[in-house]
Amino acid sequence: MSDAGPVGETLLELRNLEKSFGGVKAVDDVTMNLRSGIVTTLVGPNGAGKTTLFNLITGHVPRSGGTVRWLGQDIGGIKPYRVARLGIARSFQDLRLFDEMTVEENVLTVTEPSSLPFRFTGPSARVRRERVQHILERIGLADKRKARATNLAYAERKFLSLARIMATKSRLWLLDEPASGLDPASYGLFLDLLRREVKAGVTVCIIEHNLDIVISVSDRIAFLDRGRLLADDDPKVVLADPKLAAIYFGDRS
Repeated sequence: MSDAGPVGETLLELRNLEKSFGGVKAVDDVTMNLRSGIVTTLVGPNGAGKTTLFNLITGHVPRSGGTVRWLGQDIGGIKPYRVARLGIARSFQDLRLFDEMTVEENVLTVTEPSSLPFRFTGPSARVRRERVQHILERIGLADKRKARATNLAYAERKFLSLARIMATKSRLWLLDEPASGLDPASYGLFLDLLRREVKAGVTVCIIEHNLDIVISVSDRIAFLDRGRLLADDDPKVVLADPKLAAIYFGDRS
């Protein structure tokens, strides 16, 4: 489990964050906080800058301006693997699994980020395997632990990606459409798992397009459009705003 801090503690601060690609501002002067123990959902139309914002936080693309602070420390310019070691984990829409590794091996690879090449034997490895087995049981993949990732069904691959994040013990999860394409049973399992982890102290920021999911999981909603943050408020306030709804559904008249 993650180390739980007090609910409401600011973990991540974004101040006047900007990213330009040529003449296009993908992220335009975004200022917001991610606070501990809640789920913040990033919503907005396609091309709003949501994934770019994640990439700026995790160091996958360099910022054009502004600051990113984690627990008060400026982490702008830090390489992605170092950001991950600070306690920020993320998922990707393309999942980025090791397809030829087993389910168990995929999760083991993230349990000791400073240990390369990966060592799966010895006393410490036994402890790691036990922890990984516990995680796989919680997400329903224990019976698939020896299966290669490439042979999993789509929903199983999504949960394997989530298991890798769980194994990092990170305090902040950045999840890019984690429930997309899930069947109803898998969707229910995902919601239950997410609620348990947040209750245990994990802080979550999700990119999501499905409004049913947004309504189900959000403690706070941040609305992005054309790189700008238009709202960052209680879900009821944001979802009731007719101007934001018009932008979301493509009616800007």
